[in-house]
Formats: sequence, structure tokens, C-alpha cells
Amino acid sequence: MVAASLVAYWAGEFANSYVMARMKVWSRGKALWSRTIGSTVVGQLVDSSVIMVLAFAGRESWPTIVNLIFSGYIGKVLYEAAATPVTYLVVNTLKRAEGGSV
Repeated sequence: MVAASLVAYWAGEFANSYVMARMKVWSRGKALWSRTIGSTVVGQLVDSSVIMVLAFAGRESWPTIVNLIFSGYIGKVLYEAAATPVTYLVVNTLKRAEGGSV
């Protein structure tokens, strides 16, 4: 379970970071909210899918695994959407403190 969790975390974070970086280029650094939510949508789908498949394939039915993937995934994406105002607060505070763009 620990190994599955680590693999899922690495894969999800890589996907999240890649999408965030690509979206920053596409948006020319604008629309932070779309980048944070968009990258979370992709990264958490990868994370949730990998952990559930590695942890439960062969032990649970595929409908159960799919249900576990999407129930956890929806919660994570909703949390990111709800946390977006806090993200803006932190980013804007860092921009003011550093005098640059984040």
C-alpha cells in the first residue's frame, strides 16, 4: 500500500506540475484559478486512478474500483475549487513580498 501510494503521488504530482506549467504558458501567466483547478483535475485523476488500481486490482471488482476512484477524485477537485481564494491570497502576498511574478 505504501509503494502504491508513493507511485500514485509521484505520477499525480508530475501530471499536476506538467499541466500547470503548460497552462501558464498557454494563458501567458493569467487566470491562476483555471491553472490551479485545471492541473488539479488532471493530477488528481492520475493520483486517484493509480492508487486505487494498484491497491485494489484483483481484490475488488472493477465497478467498485471505479466508484472509489471517482468518489475520492470528486472530493479532491471540489476541495481545490473551494481553496482557490486561499491560493489567491497566498500568491498575492508572495508577489507583494518578492516584488515579482509567481
